[in-house]
Amino acid sequence: MRGRTTLGATVVVAVALLVGALSFYGILSASIHGATERAAEQRLEELGERAGGPGGGRGIDALEDEILQVIAPDGSVRAASEEARDKLGSTPLPVDDDPRTTTIDGERVLVVSEDLDRDETLVLAVSMEDDAETLATVATLLAIALPLLLLLVAATTWLVVGRALRPVTRIREEVDGITAERLHQRVPVPETGDEIAALATTMNGMLDRLDAAATAQRRFVSDASHELRSPLATIRQHAELAQAHPEVTSIGELAEIVSEEGLRLQGIVESLLLLARLDEGAGTHDEAVDLDDIALSEVRRLRAAGFEADGTGIHAAQVHADPRLLGQLVRNLADNAARHSRGRVAIGVTPAEGYVFVTVEDDGPGVPVEERERIFERFVRLDEARSRDAGGSGLGLAIARGIAASARGTLAVDDSRWGGARFILTLPLP
Repeated sequence: MRGRTTLGATVVVAVALLVGALSFYGILSASIHGATERAAEQRLEELGERAGGPGGGRGIDALEDEILQVIAPDGSVRAASEEARDKLGSTPLPVDDDPRTTTIDGERVLVVSEDLDRDETLVLAVSMEDDAETLATVATLLAIALPLLLLLVAATTWLVVGRALRPVTRIREEVDGITAERLHQRVPVPETGDEIAALATTMNGMLDRLDAAATAQRRFVSDASHELRSPLATIRQHAELAQAHPEVTSIGELAEIVSEEGLRLQGIVESLLLLARLDEGAGTHDEAVDLDDIALSEVRRLRAAGFEADGTGIHAAQVHADPRLLGQLVRNLADNAARHSRGRVAIGVTPAEGYVFVTVEDDGPGVPVEERERIFERFVRLDEARSRDAGGSGLGLAIARGIAASARGTLAVDDSRWGGARFILTLPLP
C-alpha cells in the first residue's frame, strides 16, 4: 500500500512538474521573442531617421555590425551595410509588414522592415542566436532540475507516507486478528489527533456495536432456548409420568397440560418469527387505520375481563400502517397494563401537531427509571414479574417497540397518573 501510494503521488507530481516546465518554457520563449522584436523595431526606427535624411544611403553603407538594406520599389538593393554586403551581396532581404524569421549563412535572424519617404523600404535583420542560447540554457537546466526534484519528491513522499501509514498498518494487523470470539479487542488509537486517529476511533466504535450486538444475540439465543425448553420439558415430564404411572395422571389432565404448554410454545415461536421479520425490515401492508377503533376495542376487552378501563381520552385519529401489526402493538400494551395493574387501566388517543399519541397506563407498581429502556429488550422480566404465569414470555414489549419502529414511530414509558406505568406510542399522522 505504501509503494502504490508513493508511486501514485510521484506520478501526479511528475505530470504537474512536466506541465509546469513546458508552460514556463513556452512563456519564456514568447517573452524573449517579443523583447527581440521590440528591440529590432526600435533600432529600425532609429536607423530609418538616419536613412531618410540627406546622404542616408551613405550612412547605411558605413554601418559594419548590422545587416541593413534599403530596397528600391523594383525590389533591388539600393544601399546596404557592410555586413549585409558581405553576407548577402546583392540579394535583398524579404520584405513583410510583420516581423518574420529567416536564415542567413546558417544563422537564424529576425527581419523587420519600415517604409521610407522615397517609396523605399528599410529592412533590418537581427540575430536570434542569443535568444536560442538563452532558451537552450533554460532547457538544459530544466532537464537536469526536473529529475532531481522528482527524486526528492519521491523520497520525501516515501518517508512521509510511510510515517503516516504506519498507524494504518498497525490498525490493519490488529483488525486481521479480531474474530467473532475476540470482539472485545480494540485497535490502537494514535495520539496524533488526525484523520488516522479519527478512523481508529470510528473503528473502535464499530467494534463496540458489533460486540454489543453479538452479546445481545448470544443472550437472545440462550433466553430463547430456555423459554422453548421450559414448555417442552413440562410436556415431556407429564408424558413420562403418565407413561410410567397411568393410574396417577388421567388422559384428560395430560391433554390439558399438553394443550396449555403447546399454546404457550406456539406463542413464543410466533413472537420470535415476528421479531425476526421486524429485524429484517420486512415490508408491511400499510393502509388507513383508525386508532380510536383499535383503542376502544381494547377498552371493551379489558372491561369484559373485569378491569376498570377508562376510554374517555380516546379521540378520533387515523394513521397509515399495517392494521394487524398495529392492533397487536396496542393489544400487547393493554395486556402488559392489565398484568401489572391493581384493577385500573386507561387508554387514550390524542392527535396533536402532526402526530398521534396513544397512551396506555395502569395503577400498578410502575417501572423504575433505570429499567425503562431495559424492559424493551427481549426476554426481560422485572423482579416483580419473574413468574412466567404472570409475566408472559418477556417478548411483548420488544415486539411492541419493533412494530412502532416499523411504522416510523416511537414507544417510551414514564409514570402514570396513579403512580404506575404509562406507555406512550407516538406515530406520524398522514
